[in-house]
Amino acid sequence: MGGSSIVSAPTRRPREDGKRPAMDTRTARPREREATTTVRRRRRRVLAIIAAVLAMGAAGAGVWVALDPGPAPVPGQAPVAAPGTAPGGEPATTLAAVTITTVPPPPELPRGGRQLFPRYRVVGFYGMQNLDVLGAGSPDVVAQRLLKVARPYARPGHPVMPMFELIATVAHPFPTPSGLYRTHQEDAIVRSYLEAVRRIDGVLVLDVQPGREDFVGALRHWEPYLRQPDVGIALDPEFAMGPGQVPGRQLGHTNAAAVNRASAYVADIVRRHRLPQKLFMVHQFRDAMIGDKARIAIRPGLAMTWNADGFGVRSAKLEDYHSYTRDRRFHPGLKLFYENDVDLMRPREVLKLKPVPRVINYQ
Repeated sequence: MGGSSIVSAPTRRPREDGKRPAMDTRTARPREREATTTVRRRRRRVLAIIAAVLAMGAAGAGVWVALDPGPAPVPGQAPVAAPGTAPGGEPATTLAAVTITTVPPPPELPRGGRQLFPRYRVVGFYGMQNLDVLGAGSPDVVAQRLLKVARPYARPGHPVMPMFELIATVAHPFPTPSGLYRTHQEDAIVRSYLEAVRRIDGVLVLDVQPGREDFVGALRHWEPYLRQPDVGIALDPEFAMGPGQVPGRQLGHTNAAAVNRASAYVADIVRRHRLPQKLFMVHQFRDAMIGDKARIAIRPGLAMTWNADGFGVRSAKLEDYHSYTRDRRFHPGLKLFYENDVDLMRPREVLKLKPVPRVINYQ
């Protein structure tokens, strides 16, 4: 009509007997199954694409995404279709449930950031309860005193990080119940110093005098504290005794292998718990205290610091400091003694040293 044509659906001719012609199921049913299968495959592809988009978007937002697989089958019972699944095991048109778990950000240092050096300059007090400057008063009183002492060390771009260096494992010149010539401080004491230094946004460093025990043995005792982002460690080879030696009677010593075992132990804690850079300090005031320093490994996650721990006249202190800081793999540290140093160095004099100390602790 009008130059156009309409294509009509083909009509079936009636049989001569007047009956309705039978459907050819041999061709129609396979076609239906093929069409159904094609639809299901398309649905599966769409579901897979949507799940991938959700996962990528969630990963960019810092979350984990898991598609809920539904309940597990019960032994002895027929499997039940999971939510979002049609009978026969094929995906339904609805999406599977999505579980989103937020991953908390990694912890930071008390005054911000995750790298201690080179940003911060650590200034601290050393000792224990009723001993040295750290024990000259309650932890909170000492904390306020520390803030005043640390203030002159702050410089633009290099703020101060206050530090309590608490003797946590204490060497003794007599046999202890363990037979190792050392004892550990009670948790209540350690917690009191940790809580006080946290109130001024500082860090706690646990000083280890191992006696006849290996450093790692003592570190295992303190692992619950080392899992904290604001607790570091200091090794004191002066009190690392060999068989038959007694603290205070002989000068202790250690070697690179012992330090490497200790640093590997602490670095593994930092890695497993996603901690910020942790202060790892080694004290020394005699060359004989460690003879193979060059073999000490530098560990990721640790601010490995060599602390010049001698006291006396200034010329001798500076000679030791320059000797110990020749190995620039380690951050430089300097201890100042209120009572045993002759002509105690002032902050402005300390900051003129080359290299400038990154850790200054007072005893």
